[in-house]
Amino acid sequence: MTLPPTRWELAGEDNRFYGLHFDALVREGADVAGEARLADALVARHARILDVGSGMGRIAAALTARGHDVVATEPDAALRAQSQAAYADVPVLPHEALAIPALEPFDLIVVVGNVFIYLGEGTERAVLAHLRSLLAPGGRILAGFHLTAVKSGSRTYPADEFVADASAAGLSVDWRFGSYELHAPNDDYAVWVLSAG
Repeated sequence: MTLPPTRWELAGEDNRFYGLHFDALVREGADVAGEARLADALVARHARILDVGSGMGRIAAALTARGHDVVATEPDAALRAQSQAAYADVPVLPHEALAIPALEPFDLIVVVGNVFIYLGEGTERAVLAHLRSLLAPGGRILAGFHLTAVKSGSRTYPADEFVADASAAGLSVDWRFGSYELHAPNDDYAVWVLSAG
């Protein structure tokens, strides 16, 4: 199956800043695990977690360190290499969201770091439906992204459109927050917890 190019792919070298930015933060000792703390709170101990668009590996590594069984997937070769250099004990699959194979079901699927606003044009509902198919009974999806196109090559993805796409994919919105520290919803960034409807 030929998949449409993602917005991330189309942006090309304009997105190299991402890996460099987080590499600098890690070297400075900055806290880069906020998303992982919320993900950890959403599951029982030793949960099976899928990190979609795992980037340079910070969230997958933090969840692995907390004792979870984590599968990371990142289609960008440069980010995979960075992840494996920084967190050698966290294997990373090369699949984009629509190409993730049917694996043992997951208790939680993490899709943070603006993955949704870099998907291929018109694939959002298909991605949500595919991720739903990978959930274990009672499993949930943790998603987070900027609602407006503030990053190079990304799209604006209004909250009401995302909710409609999630519903069409058979998912319900359990919660919406404005940050990974559970601030009230706002018009800048949205954090979602979804479950199979």
